[in-house]
Amino acid sequence: MNHVEVIIIGGGQAGLAMGYFLKKKGVTFLILDAHKRTGDSWRARYDSLTLFTPRMYSSLPGMNFPGVPDGLPAKDETADYLEAYAKAFALPIRHQTTVHSLSKHEHGFKIETGQETFIARQVVVATGPFHQPVIPDFAKKLPKEIVQLHSSGYKNESQLADGPVLVVGGGNSGAQIAVELSGRRQVTISVSRPISFKPMQLFGRNIFWYFETFGLLKASVESLLGSWLKKQPEQVYGTELKSLLKKRIVSLKQRAIDADSEGILFKDETRMKVSTVIWATGFRSDYSWINIPDTPDVSGKPIHRGGVSKVMGLYYLGLPWQSCRGSALLGWMGRDAEHLVEVIAQHK
Repeated sequence: MNHVEVIIIGGGQAGLAMGYFLKKKGVTFLILDAHKRTGDSWRARYDSLTLFTPRMYSSLPGMNFPGVPDGLPAKDETADYLEAYAKAFALPIRHQTTVHSLSKHEHGFKIETGQETFIARQVVVATGPFHQPVIPDFAKKLPKEIVQLHSSGYKNESQLADGPVLVVGGGNSGAQIAVELSGRRQVTISVSRPISFKPMQLFGRNIFWYFETFGLLKASVESLLGSWLKKQPEQVYGTELKSLLKKRIVSLKQRAIDADSEGILFKDETRMKVSTVIWATGFRSDYSWINIPDTPDVSGKPIHRGGVSKVMGLYYLGLPWQSCRGSALLGWMGRDAEHLVEVIAQHK
C-alpha cells in the first residue's frame, strides 16, 4: 500500500487548484484522476460548448487563462488550459485511476482503486457534484426508433435522427444545444419554468464584471444576499435563445411530464412527435463509494461547512455554494482551495 500525506480524488479544476496550494505549502500529495488526460471531462462534452464565464474570470490560481480576456473560452480550449496548468506547476497526477472505495483507516483513510490501494492522513474529494445523468423514467416509454441522448452524451448533430428535435431542459446546456441546432433543424425546447436570461454584455462590460464588482459571486452562503441568490432560478447567459424564441425559430413547450408511442406529453396536455430527444435534465450526485458514516445527508449530498466535513481529515472542493455563490466556478474555486489548505496544514 502507498502512503501519502494528502490524496486528492479528482483531477479537474478543483483538484488542480487544491494541488497548487498544497504544493506552495510544502504538503506531500497525489491527485487521482479517472481520465486519460487532464481536462478530458471537458473534452468529452458537446462540440459547441463554451463557458459562460469570460477568460478573465476563468483562471485558476497562479496562471492566467490565455486569449482575449473578454471572450468566452471553448470547451477544448478549457481542457488544454487545465492540462497546461498541471504541467506548469508539475502537479503529481495518477491518470486512469478510478477510486472505488474511500473508508477510514487507523492511519487516516484507505483509498482503493482498480490498480492499487493508498493510505492517506487527509483526503480532498474534488469530483464535483455532477456524477449521474438524470433522465426521467417515462423516457423508457418512447419507441426505440426515437433517438434519445442525455446532454452529457451529445457531441454534435451527426448523432441525431432526421426530423424534429426536442430539447428537454432550459438551463445553459439546453439553451446552447437548442441554439446550435436551430439553423438546420425544427427545434423545440421544453422547460419546467420560465427561462431567466442574462445578457453577456451590459453597457460595454461583461456581466461577470458587474457580478464581481458588486460582490455577488463572493456572497457567502450564510449572508442575506447569499440566501436571496440561492432562491433565484438558474440563469441562462446570453440572449440568443431568447431571440430565436421571439422569432419562433425555436418553439417553446411546457414541462415534459410523460411519453407514449405517439411521442412526448407536456404539462398543458399537448403532445409532440419527435425524431430525437436531448435530455438536458442535469445530474445527480453519487458519493456511494464513500464508505464512512455521517458523510452524506438524506439526499446523498455531502455534509460539510465550507468544504470541511464532520469527519476529521475529510474535505470537499468544487461544490455549488461551498462557501459562496462562485464556489463551483472555474475562476473562484481557488479561494475555497486556499482556505482548505490552511485547515489541512493545521492537521499535518
